[in-house]
Amino acid sequence: MAALPTARPDPDIIAGPLPFEPRPLALPSGWRDDESVADCCGKRVGILVVAYNAVTTLLPVLKRIPPNVWRNVEEVVVFDDASQDATFELAMGVKLLRDLPKLTVLRHARNLGYGGNQRAGYRYMIGRGFDVVVLLHGDGQYAPEILAHLYAPIVRGEAEAVFGSRMMRDYGGPLKGGMPLYKYAGNRILTALENLALGMRLTEFHSGYRAYSLAALRQIDMERMTADFHFDTEIIIKLGHQGMRIREVPIPTYYGQEICYVNGLKYAGNVARALWRYRRTVQSVAPAPEFAEYWVHYPLKDAPGSSHWLAQRAVPAGARVLDIGCGHGFLAERLAGRGCRVTGLDSLPQPAARHAMESYFQCDLSANAGAALDALPRAVYDHVLLLDVLEHFADGEALLRRAAPLLGENGRLVVSLPNVANITTRLMLLCGRWNYADRGILDRTHLRFFTRATGRALLERCGYELVSSDVTVMPVELALGLRPGGRLMRILSPLLRAATRLLPGLLGYQAFFVARVKNSPSC
Repeated sequence: MAALPTARPDPDIIAGPLPFEPRPLALPSGWRDDESVADCCGKRVGILVVAYNAVTTLLPVLKRIPPNVWRNVEEVVVFDDASQDATFELAMGVKLLRDLPKLTVLRHARNLGYGGNQRAGYRYMIGRGFDVVVLLHGDGQYAPEILAHLYAPIVRGEAEAVFGSRMMRDYGGPLKGGMPLYKYAGNRILTALENLALGMRLTEFHSGYRAYSLAALRQIDMERMTADFHFDTEIIIKLGHQGMRIREVPIPTYYGQEICYVNGLKYAGNVARALWRYRRTVQSVAPAPEFAEYWVHYPLKDAPGSSHWLAQRAVPAGARVLDIGCGHGFLAERLAGRGCRVTGLDSLPQPAARHAMESYFQCDLSANAGAALDALPRAVYDHVLLLDVLEHFADGEALLRRAAPLLGENGRLVVSLPNVANITTRLMLLCGRWNYADRGILDRTHLRFFTRATGRALLERCGYELVSSDVTVMPVELALGLRPGGRLMRILSPLLRAATRLLPGLLGYQAFFVARVKNSPSC
């Protein structure tokens, strides 16, 4: 095993002001240390320098910070990630001998990883009440000379995040700056994949030179994010998901003798995996812990042939609707957009689409659904929706009986039930498996299981007669992580609907019923 470099006396670490020694290769012609750009305009700006085994590069990095940046920012903090060399001692020596009161040096007792070091730094800045933080690497790969250009757009209120891009050609482009061809190609391919997956148009996803509004970072849950190098990718995913404004500024590319700790193939795999896990989370396939705040257990199903698609066609514009088990109210939002007046009933304290509902009542349906309906203000509805609800009750008949008096003359009950006879569960049983899941036909919260025939019999037994029946198509877009409106789904959807119509009992995912109360109910 090769010996780690040891600290050697540096003739530059002497008492006196820290000189400004910019790297000429990093600067365009006519560049100057612009006071107007560096002005923080009353904002508290901090520079976070992440460092690991940076004893040979950290001092030059600090010397490359322009004097106007030193004057305007409030603090430059070096976070040493438990380096195995003398990075911490070097930084402390610079602080003491060069009389830099704005320089803070902190060291982790154990290595937190690239992402973990950033997370600790952002916590520090948030705890100190800063407004803006700029991430600077201690290895010298990014140009401190243009630090002000990173934080200026945030100070001016133009963005919540600013990324330095080496792919913008203002400084000659990445290849001219010494980026190896294989890294350039990999960067472009990954960036194209990420733009496609996230609907963005960034020129580069993989620069570590960044500035953030700390008000924006406070809105991002970083606790379960990776400690590895794709932390930067997860940050971009979350910024984009939450609608934060991202701006790019050109930065020079510089590749010197610094040690790179990134395994390129592993990093690319982790980036692709992060995108896949994010898409599965937001499409409600399976929650990834790092994106758990975006998980919706019961999302709106937009695909043609889904239960929500059928329900929107069963409910006419302007109807008065009671949506039992409305979840976050995403379907109610669609119905309200067509002039329907929707009353929602669910256990959530505050549904995301509460604004779409005329009234909302919170109750524990699983404890006493009948009592919950009895507690509603006396009213009649044109449509009562029980979409994916009855399978969660040991005794769904009580809920059906209590729903009947709420229907007005010519009122309709709209019900969807999972089809346990679907081909997927049949094949699972054939293989000797019966595995519960977070969602789907074998959702672990289901207490009852139905086929089309038993669902029809349940409604008839409780005093309803069928107006129409249908089946939904299998949600392959959720299983495969496809966009409902994407090109592949536009091809698959008609084929899947046609096959489901031919074999409804086998391929139907849910039984879908529209019913009305019989003139002489039997129960």
